[in-house]
Amino acid sequence: MPLKSEFLEVSVWRGEETGEFKTYQVPRNASQTVLDVVTFIQRELDPTLSYRFACRVGMCGSCAMTVNGKARWTCRTHVSKVAQDGVLKIAPLSNLPVIKDLAADMTVFFDKWAQAQGQFKGEKTRFDEFAQVRPDSAERQAADAGIECIGCGVCYASCDVVSWRPDYLGPAALNRAWTLVNDERDVAKVDRLRAVAGDAGCHACHSHFLCTERCPKALSPTAGIAGLKRMVARAAVKGAL
Repeated sequence: MPLKSEFLEVSVWRGEETGEFKTYQVPRNASQTVLDVVTFIQRELDPTLSYRFACRVGMCGSCAMTVNGKARWTCRTHVSKVAQDGVLKIAPLSNLPVIKDLAADMTVFFDKWAQAQGQFKGEKTRFDEFAQVRPDSAERQAADAGIECIGCGVCYASCDVVSWRPDYLGPAALNRAWTLVNDERDVAKVDRLRAVAGDAGCHACHSHFLCTERCPKALSPTAGIAGLKRMVARAAVKGAL
């Protein structure tokens, strides 16, 4: 199929928290990704452009940016899918401070993982026998449904609740907590439920499903958060919290 135009009109955010969009003309190619476009601008048109990427094949998640108003992995987003009219508008991820240009500061994102007790805590040592987890158990399957998150931040940048109340833990941190409370090897379940039960925790979620809609790994943080709500309620009724 022939390309509609030989060039793309690409508006790119330049600056920090304050700045402006600058427009570049970029050659349009077949099978071109948004990351290809950003890379061309940095290498051929403006070497001062800052952005973040690593693997280029959808494994690391570090290339996530806002493309035409939606958070996306730029390495797996083809221009033909998002810029049929030949226009692209690229900005850093929303809900995060801007370091420079297209590079967002992920510190608060990962700090919230820690606040949600997102670290595995076991009781066995290397001298013990390996823990055995039945792959067909309900808990293991619940954990499997959310365990492929790679921390790209797309769900966090897409979440309306994070925009409204910056203290909200966010879908990625809560999804991580959900996988761990379903891990029978973990011994910090009660502490983790306490961590996600507060005003900024799972009950702040409005179930808008934007995190689920835009997750590049096809996960459903919304489902995991709903599971946490049920688990917290049961623990509260039993007096465990």
